[in-house]
Amino acid sequence: MTFNFQSCFERALPYQQFLQQHGTAEHRQRWQTLYDKVVLQPQQRALLAGFRRKMHVLCLAGTWCGDCVNACPIFQHFAIASPMIDLRFIHRAQKFEPAAGDPDTLIANELSICGGPRVPVLLFLSEDWSECERFGERTLATYRQKAASLHGPSCPTGLVAPPEDLLAANIAEWLTHFERVELMLLTSPRLMSLHREI
Repeated sequence: MTFNFQSCFERALPYQQFLQQHGTAEHRQRWQTLYDKVVLQPQQRALLAGFRRKMHVLCLAGTWCGDCVNACPIFQHFAIASPMIDLRFIHRAQKFEPAAGDPDTLIANELSICGGPRVPVLLFLSEDWSECERFGERTLATYRQKAASLHGPSCPTGLVAPPEDLLAANIAEWLTHFERVELMLLTSPRLMSLHREI
């Protein structure tokens, strides 16, 4: 059965409304602190400003989640930089009951990663609600840092070392997913026909 992502998106919330409805004052402060640290480079701003295809981006997130604190404010910067990105958020409760039948639980189960309801998870949809990509919950740069901290210098993993500027690496890596979907939408014969470009 095809999941109705359009209905999920239509009841999802914009960034500030999501934080107001689901976050405590402490949560909102943590998200704002990271938001204030995010700096998009001129070429990143130019890339986002040049997007030509509308994309709906649904983010499953929890205001309580550290990974969400470190990622979702980045997504909001992208959405501000590009009028083609329509970004919305669905809340996942910290105490998650996978058997519950409410709509937020159903979408969390649908977007599970590695057998579990992880956050944040991005779901990219075309202007007419076709699924383009799912991605979450941590970037490669973040996983490299986590692996290095778990194994330490005395137990090398053979993996690439984490970047020194993790925030900049995360911004660049998350942006590649938005760019990939934009290019997918731009080159889609179906959408090109819809826009009378072929």
